[in-house]
Amino acid sequence: MYGFRSPRRVNAVHDETVPESAVQNGTCVRNGNLKTPREKRKVREQCENIRRNSTSSRRVNRLQNGEVIEAVTLFEVVSMGKQAMQSVVDDWVEAYKQDRNVALLDLINFFIQCSGCQGMVTAEMFQSLHKKDVMRKMTETFDEETGLQYKKFMAYPWILTVTWPVDMDNEDYPLIRTGPYWKKFKANFCEFIAVLVQQCQCSILYDSYLMDTVISLLTGLADSMVRAFRHTSTLAAMKLLTAVVSVHLNLDVNKHNAQRLYEVEKQRISGKRTSYRLDQLERKRKEYEHKLLEIQNMMNAIFKGTFLNRYRDVIPEIRATCIEEIGSWIKTYPDAFLNDSYLKYVGWMLYDKQAEVRLKCLLGLQGIYSRKELVSRMDLFTSRFKDRIVSMPLDKDHEVAVQAMKLLMLMSQNCENVLSAEDCEMLYQFVYTTHRPLAVAAGEFLYKRLLISEGGEVQPKGGREFGASTDQLKRLIHFFLESELHKHVAYLIDSLWDWAGKFLKDWECMTTLLLKNAEEDGEALSDAEESALIEIILATVREAAEGHPPVGRGAAKKILSVKEKKIQLEDCTKITEHFIMVLPQLLAKYSTDAQKVANLLQIPQYYDLDVYSTGHQEKHLDALLREVKDIVAKHSDMSVLEASSRTYYILCSEEIGIYSQVDCARTQLIDELMEQLNQLLDGFWQKEGEFCMDAGAISWMNSALRRVAAFHNAHDLTKWNLYDKTLRFLVFEMEHGSLPVLIILPALQCTYFSLLWQLSAVSENSTKETLFPLRRELRRFSQICTCFLQHKEKDVREKVFMILCDWLLILSHQDSNNKEEAIGLLGYLPNTSLQEKLFLFIREHVFVDEEEERKDLTEEEEKKDESCKLDDLHRKRSLLAAYCKLIVYNVVEMTAAAEIYKYYVKTYNDFGDIIKELLSKMRHNNKMQSAKTLILCLQQLFQTHAESQDSSSGVDFSSASFTNIKELARRFSLTFGWDQVKSRESIAMIHKEGIEFAFQGATGVDGKCLPPNLGFLLIISEFSNKLLKPDKRLVYTYLQRYIQEPLPCRGDEWQPLVWYRNSLLANEDEESSALGSLGEWPPVGTSKTTSFKRKLSNGSLPETSQTEVASKAPEQQCTSQLPSAAGKNRKRLKSREMCLQERLPFLCPGGLRRRYCKDEIKTEDVSEDGQAGGTAEDVDVDVVGADQDS
Repeated sequence: MYGFRSPRRVNAVHDETVPESAVQNGTCVRNGNLKTPREKRKVREQCENIRRNSTSSRRVNRLQNGEVIEAVTLFEVVSMGKQAMQSVVDDWVEAYKQDRNVALLDLINFFIQCSGCQGMVTAEMFQSLHKKDVMRKMTETFDEETGLQYKKFMAYPWILTVTWPVDMDNEDYPLIRTGPYWKKFKANFCEFIAVLVQQCQCSILYDSYLMDTVISLLTGLADSMVRAFRHTSTLAAMKLLTAVVSVHLNLDVNKHNAQRLYEVEKQRISGKRTSYRLDQLERKRKEYEHKLLEIQNMMNAIFKGTFLNRYRDVIPEIRATCIEEIGSWIKTYPDAFLNDSYLKYVGWMLYDKQAEVRLKCLLGLQGIYSRKELVSRMDLFTSRFKDRIVSMPLDKDHEVAVQAMKLLMLMSQNCENVLSAEDCEMLYQFVYTTHRPLAVAAGEFLYKRLLISEGGEVQPKGGREFGASTDQLKRLIHFFLESELHKHVAYLIDSLWDWAGKFLKDWECMTTLLLKNAEEDGEALSDAEESALIEIILATVREAAEGHPPVGRGAAKKILSVKEKKIQLEDCTKITEHFIMVLPQLLAKYSTDAQKVANLLQIPQYYDLDVYSTGHQEKHLDALLREVKDIVAKHSDMSVLEASSRTYYILCSEEIGIYSQVDCARTQLIDELMEQLNQLLDGFWQKEGEFCMDAGAISWMNSALRRVAAFHNAHDLTKWNLYDKTLRFLVFEMEHGSLPVLIILPALQCTYFSLLWQLSAVSENSTKETLFPLRRELRRFSQICTCFLQHKEKDVREKVFMILCDWLLILSHQDSNNKEEAIGLLGYLPNTSLQEKLFLFIREHVFVDEEEERKDLTEEEEKKDESCKLDDLHRKRSLLAAYCKLIVYNVVEMTAAAEIYKYYVKTYNDFGDIIKELLSKMRHNNKMQSAKTLILCLQQLFQTHAESQDSSSGVDFSSASFTNIKELARRFSLTFGWDQVKSRESIAMIHKEGIEFAFQGATGVDGKCLPPNLGFLLIISEFSNKLLKPDKRLVYTYLQRYIQEPLPCRGDEWQPLVWYRNSLLANEDEESSALGSLGEWPPVGTSKTTSFKRKLSNGSLPETSQTEVASKAPEQQCTSQLPSAAGKNRKRLKSREMCLQERLPFLCPGGLRRRYCKDEIKTEDVSEDGQAGGTAEDVDVDVVGADQDS
């Protein structure tokens, strides 16, 4: 009808007493009243024909005589796009002027089609105002005879009846479909309404017919219990009101201009003033007033008829639409809508349970609070809902939290003193959150609220150098120290980087502030402030050099653009040129402070080392190396020593020109360290079996070993023959057991590093001459570590465990890389005894109860233990992670994971993430073996529980231990996710193993012999919901292999079997019919069932590609099915059964196929009078109907 074709008349409505007219959906026209069942059934069948042939009929309409004809309905035009929108609306307006009834019926049909309805609309003129029962007939009912749904409502001056099939998919209509096409359709739908109002505003908008009908239609559909109608009509009504508000604004401006012209004309001299001109302006002004009144009535009708009923709808998309549009009304027309009568709805919905709705509220409020002229009228709203908004950065939805922080930023800028100091302090802390968008928004709040003044950038005081940056820097340091989160400075800097990047890159100001003397203007920093500033310098250098957020904030390193890479290179050059000269001075000043030096020594790793040679900066390099050497001599703190070792490692790159200079300095330093160690060793060993017990000598030896260990980590010290020296300590301790821990720990570390360097050399150039001596040393070291697992000192045991786990991983990696030469290393992989010792260590050191750990502690030790609780937890997590890596990489048997899984629920808060990651990695490596490990864990727990019970009373299903096992099974089930196809084989394996275990030891079920493990069926029933529908029947058939009919379910002891069987039949149409259908299946001994059992016993399952399609999209494969007479239902079911039999590639009983082919039709309780038992506001009815199959 629209596009490039002229409109044609279809069943015009005549002004008779009770005439009827119909709107067609496709090409079929229907009458209004359906009285007899035969007529209703005929309508139903014709509706089905329309739906089946709609695509082909549209295709025929488009191709006639070889010419392409444009879309002929409003729905098709909107679906095509915006190109023809203007011309189509103009055509519709012209059609309306010629015959408004036909045009309006087309518009009504458009809204019905946009709802995804494939039914039809019937309209009858309502003129008799004396019918008292007309409103009683305005209802929405389901006709069981025809299987059709009817909605009858008033769209004055018509009574509209919408008829649609009951199987209309309420979960799939245009507005909620995904993909770019449907997203564009929604935008076009909204655009159509706006253009329609815009084109009608000069003429037919005020005819008291068009808008009354449209508003009545949308209000009626918005009260429907069908989600598709309610959603579509609500969106249309809200967009209609938005367009009407724009018209109201234009009229307001025109009225104001007319009023001004009238006043000017009236003030003219009487001789020059014409009464005609005054009368004309007066008529114009009154015309605008009349139109404004009409528009105001329309606005009130839509707001009261649709918004007030739908802003609390059960569907979150509808609520979000209402809130989004009221926000636009308030911003567009604040004179009418910016008051507490409308703002309260936005405030109330800030508490909505759906994040989408809360987000729309915040976005709408941002548009209001961003305009200072509107903020003054928000005082009451602000005072009432400020606390709620302040709490919303804690929202569980990330986007809601981010937008709440941005809203608070606008409130802080445009509302005076709206946020208290306590509010601001709480909001500042969000700069430490792991979600970067929220942290950046909080960084903006912190920067603009605290670091700079209200007037903009801070101005220097008294013309001091770096005055502005110095003041900001001191405020930042003060905030950092007050937050007491000193280990998270990288998060703070990253949050501020987008807003204060220029200020944070002012390293010249920062280092100048550090190098100042205390006498200079009293501006020198305190010791704590200096430490904080050094941490800030390191964080800013890292952020500038790496260009990505710190660890834990952001999923992965982002890919830098060309511009960002250019900025990064410029920053690296700037860092290098500045700190090459300044860093030696800072190290000299703070050489005695371990914390400051450890942080400063990390800066060289971000250097552009070529600057040393290209800029002729060798003298500054010498100064740096001297300071580092001096620091190594002064400190024994591992953080300082490791930072020094890494500095040498960074500078000793063979590709750069300074290598020889740095290598010489490194060799000289190590020579001195080894000479010092040799001197100490000469005095330490006195005679066989004794050593120097002097505390000073032990302390010196500890420092020397720590220095050597720190450098041996990054540098190969093999030529200094360190291995023999440190191994002597370990052998002595293993034989005599009297060495102090201060010596054992660094000696262990040095020996371990020595073997790693030897192993690295062998992997590069391995020969038998080098392989056999190394194999001997590996065996010796493994024996020492195994022995030390039982050491009396806890620190030694934990250190040995970590080394042993890493050691075994490395050896297994070497074995995989060297197929022939490394065969001798296989003897050092863990045997059963060592594996047991490793797990025993984990159980005693990680999974030990806190009460047992603390039962022997005194009060002072308990207070100290509380302060060290987090450190202990971190240590335990490291131990557990190291052991889990052995399982993941098959260093120990995969069945060891079963022992770890037992603690999943009990220790979920502390170690749940690690155990869950272990489960995920194992499933990735081998799905079937992982499933067997899960079922093994549950079987072991069940056996332990059964052994603890009284044999005479059987297994207690209500005990705490059994409940814990069932909860563990439920958690395991949740880890498989929603993709049932992906986990199909694993779930089937769990059921197979579970059934076999449950009937283990039973000679058969004859009503007397109870299988001892029958209760285990309750455990594996937690996995039944992860089975695909056809697999449930297959597993049920496998279960039938172990039981006989009739089932001996006479006592409570047989309830696990009943419960498990019901869990497999849970999705059948009726459980009773499912249980009674056993007679339809072939006997257990038939060939088909035996073939299936053989497949399931072998762990194999039928393919799923086609059954997936059958289960997910039955409407695409089978003809539409509506409940009707039993005979017709059987015919349709038979055709659908044949269709699915062609697609099901596995052997299963015929009864299974028949039941699988049936449609599931959801039912909704209907009250006696035929109406649904809930209001449209509170109930979302997707499909109203009942299954008529019998």
